[in-house]
Amino acid sequence: MNPSQQIDELIAEIPDWRGKTFAKIRAAILAADPHIVEEFKWMGSPLWSRDGMIAVGNAFKNKVNVTFAYGAKLPDPAGLFNSGFGGNTRRAIDLFEGDSVNEPALQALVRAAIAYNQTHLKKNAPKAPKAKAPA
Repeated sequence: MNPSQQIDELIAEIPDWRGKTFAKIRAAILAADPHIVEEFKWMGSPLWSRDGMIAVGNAFKNKVNVTFAYGAKLPDPAGLFNSGFGGNTRRAIDLFEGDSVNEPALQALVRAAIAYNQTHLKKNAPKAPKAKAPA
């Protein structure tokens, strides 16, 4: 089973509001950019990446959480981030029963995360050592 199928299965197994919310979040993330890659990591957590990690999602007992890997570096004019302010890298969005998904704002965050990855992570990625000229 590929990661997208695993995520489909995970969402299908969440019968209440959290499954519907998770599905909306996933759809918004994937709609933000056609080159986003879905992965399934860390004991069953969906992860989305493009040129580096964008975000990881989880459905907990009373909330659905989306944590952006470099959220502290991203503009958030809509104020979606409402959790994870204790560190200096990650930021999260916690959605509770009755909350709606602001899809345009979420897509803007995803696009900002991709831009961050493309300008910062690739630039700072380790470079392959240069071949030495024969002596």
